[in-house]
Amino acid sequence: MKKFLCILMALFMLMGVAACNSTEENNGEENNGEVNGETNGETTGETIKIGLNYELSGGTATYGQSSVDGIELAVKEINEAGGVNGKQVELVKYDNKSDASEAFTLATKLMTSDGVVAVLGPATTGNFKAVIPVAEQNKIPVASGSATGDDVTVEFNEDGEVEYDENGKPTTLKEYAFRICFNDSFQGTAMAKFAANNLNATKAVVIADNSSDYGKGLAKAFIETFTEGGGTIVSEESYVAKDTDFSATITKLTGMDFDVIFIPGYYEEVGLIIKTARAQGIDCPILGADGFDSPELINLAGADALNNVYFCNHYSSLSEDPTVTSFIEAFKAEYDAEPDAFNALGYDLAKFVCDAIGRADELTGEAVKTALENTENFTGVTGSFTIDECHNPVKSLVVISLENGVQASATNVSLD
Repeated sequence: MKKFLCILMALFMLMGVAACNSTEENNGEENNGEVNGETNGETTGETIKIGLNYELSGGTATYGQSSVDGIELAVKEINEAGGVNGKQVELVKYDNKSDASEAFTLATKLMTSDGVVAVLGPATTGNFKAVIPVAEQNKIPVASGSATGDDVTVEFNEDGEVEYDENGKPTTLKEYAFRICFNDSFQGTAMAKFAANNLNATKAVVIADNSSDYGKGLAKAFIETFTEGGGTIVSEESYVAKDTDFSATITKLTGMDFDVIFIPGYYEEVGLIIKTARAQGIDCPILGADGFDSPELINLAGADALNNVYFCNHYSSLSEDPTVTSFIEAFKAEYDAEPDAFNALGYDLAKFVCDAIGRADELTGEAVKTALENTENFTGVTGSFTIDECHNPVKSLVVISLENGVQASATNVSLD
């Protein structure tokens, strides 16, 4: 009998140790590339689960992490104010490692195992497009603050146009995909107009990331708009992601006559291109899009190279709008840092989706999708917008100029 009791007590002790170890693993912030069931704000009783599928490591990690910082601040504020319809919001967060296949796998896990009613992210176009089929299959909406590809929410026909039915609804709409940022065509068109109208440019060089939908889409829109306005594209150059030596391309340009350079790409390569151009004496204006917006840009290019540089973005910290200034104050208090556009987009994205959840008839993916579609006059840090029939926001953008790598001015641009 004593032997039996000793064995029984040993078993209980082992079970206790196992339980403690399990609790420690689940409470750890990082676990094999993922963050488990993190809740912002005190959670009591039933919660509303929202998935986060973001680039927290890998080549575009600064976009993903900045987005998540904004999301977490927004959800903290929402929960402290009482949550959504009295329920706390719980974030289930994973790192897709800047990889489309990993993003697909994590989207499947979030929607089939984790019980989320919506998924935020990924941040980049390619990774976000990879998760849309999962959303369509499971009827759970996915929303991005920064996936700018033209075909993110709709498919285009052979003529590059969206087809509509008799009710004005796109026939190839991706019903469970949403975004709150403007698309690549809008950015490329706006920067071509800015080059011509604000910088009086008539001759341009384009150096595009030919390995991404983002770079190709922006380049196409810029070239079409610039030439339709009477401008000339002197040279079209290209590179692929992860390239690090741009000296041959820049050397080729030094003998050409042009007014501006447009570089549609992400900060990793853009920073090195700008650094090389300035080092070889090219001092003309350099233009880009929201892919420029990263704290790493100044580290890669150097502050001295980042003069006479302009890029379009979703928001500027120079704005004096009360919504913007309140956000900046709250972000600085939370993170002791100046917020960038991806912080602001993440913040708006969380507020946008939580607002829809609060208006949904029930806590199902389909009901939340309908509420997202019906969003009108949402006011955020990155502007006010209404969701259109293609699940895109109707909004304006801002063109930011840099002096020694620091924002010096912001000009609002609208294509209306």
